[in-house]
Amino acid sequence: MLRSYEGTRYISDKQVIVLDIGSAYTKYGYAGETAPRGIINTEIKCPESRELRKIYSYKDEDDLYQLLVEFLHMIFFKCVVISPKDIKIVILESPLIPSKFRNTLAKVLFRHFEVGSLMVLPIHLVTISTLGVDTLLVLDVGYQEATLIPVFEGVPILKAWQALPLASKAVHESITREMKTILSETESTEKLIENIKVRTCFVTTMERSLKLETDNPFKPPPDVKYYTTRTFEIPGSVREKAFEVLWQRDNDNLSVPTMILDSIIKCPVDTRTQLAENILLIGGTVMAKGFASRLKTELLYLLNSELYKEKLKIKTFKFHTAPSKPNYTAWLGGAIFGSVDLPSRCITKENYLELNRVPDWVNLIDNRKDEASNTI
Repeated sequence: MLRSYEGTRYISDKQVIVLDIGSAYTKYGYAGETAPRGIINTEIKCPESRELRKIYSYKDEDDLYQLLVEFLHMIFFKCVVISPKDIKIVILESPLIPSKFRNTLAKVLFRHFEVGSLMVLPIHLVTISTLGVDTLLVLDVGYQEATLIPVFEGVPILKAWQALPLASKAVHESITREMKTILSETESTEKLIENIKVRTCFVTTMERSLKLETDNPFKPPPDVKYYTTRTFEIPGSVREKAFEVLWQRDNDNLSVPTMILDSIIKCPVDTRTQLAENILLIGGTVMAKGFASRLKTELLYLLNSELYKEKLKIKTFKFHTAPSKPNYTAWLGGAIFGSVDLPSRCITKENYLELNRVPDWVNLIDNRKDEASNTI
């Protein structure tokens, strides 16, 4: 059965480019389409030094400007193959994106590439359009961090937002430590560690996890052989423990499951049940085998613990399944928004050149209503 937004690309002749520039990967494509045209690493080879550099590892604002010029030039002229002049761009951003990055990105797009207009959208808010609902608790587990914002009737509850540095990077560091005796420092590249994670590792059950640290653990899963320039074995214990860092609570009693519970506690009482029954997982890390099942088990376990038993009276949690892979669900939401004409959300070239800044969607100054109007 076709969803209502499929085919929306035929509504307008204007082409709209949608970009989701993440810490590790960038998704690009056209608005109105059901999947991005491509997913590439957020990195570029500098023309001068010939060094491959990640976009987010910039030194200063001038360095970031040059990196973005080269990176966006590659996207426009080699990936989507379109002249960026006077076209509309949709940028999806995380709530933790530095203001310096947002402003420099807008400066590159308007002053260097001379785009016609720019729409900056929060990832957690646009994601709700992929399901056609207005209430959703969105957990985004990407590369650098896990972020969560509940959205109730189309309005983000910003006071209940949560963020922790528990994502793919933490998993990669865990695998690197466990493989230190098997792989040398030169062999432990980011690409190799990610391949090991994706191809061989999984999220174990809570029952097995509780036994891992005891004197009588379960028998570990079988070792697997991995072929690169040489052949080596990945121990079963490494495969099973790789994602444990996401569930282990730190000194402040925080982990990925506690993010959801703490966020719900900060929400109004009459919204909590609806949010608990409308959870959506997005981001590449949640695609790990067993992630959703383990998360639900952890939530139900914590719900009956002394820490949350008296604070929350929720009995169940329900998860949505988006009409796309979790790693580009946010991009799909941006593609849906980009196919709709929303002039109030767009920053035109003329407005940017006049104000020389990008309005921030979480800033009350940029969201207050015009005092000159009669709107209350």
